[in-house]
Amino acid sequence: MSKKNITAIVLAGGKSSRMGSDKALLLYKNKTFLEHVVCAIKPLVDDVIIVSNNKDHQLDDCTTIPDLILNSGPIAGIYSGLKHSKTENNLVLSCDIPLVKSSILEIVIKNNDSDKEVIQLMNEQNRMPLIALYKKRLAPYFLSQLNKGQRRLMDVIRNLKTKEVFVKKEENAFLLNINTKNEFKTLKDGIIN
Repeated sequence: MSKKNITAIVLAGGKSSRMGSDKALLLYKNKTFLEHVVCAIKPLVDDVIIVSNNKDHQLDDCTTIPDLILNSGPIAGIYSGLKHSKTENNLVLSCDIPLVKSSILEIVIKNNDSDKEVIQLMNEQNRMPLIALYKKRLAPYFLSQLNKGQRRLMDVIRNLKTKEVFVKKEENAFLLNINTKNEFKTLKDGIIN
């Protein structure tokens, strides 16, 4: 798939309640988490959309847009990004995976399937709907789910045509979500990486 046919949507508008501070702006190896994610995705796409209401999340060569529906979690973030995107294929990522590598994201893109609505990574334990390719045509469906009060992304995806792409065990470390102060300390101490 050509870079011009895919948009990256990085969700950075979360409340970071378990961390106690803005995860997108946490510094790891002299870059913010958000910068790490954007650096990994940049070689694969022409456009990067950051969904956030925080002006501190603006990065060069990225478009920052606000959540169209506030306080509604990742479903609203994905909806906002899809609504703004100009491409049918959209690689959605959370901002709390600072170890992510371009090569892993490329696996998602290479497994694109026009018959599927979501292509997501999966390991032995979890599906990863926040490291996944979403079709733009899903925007109205996401809006309808939000209007019904749905806030659980897994429940929304359950009704869609999905494809799971398994990652190798040795790649799991690059897909870790850093959600708590403890996990962040483990990352900084070099125990994870």
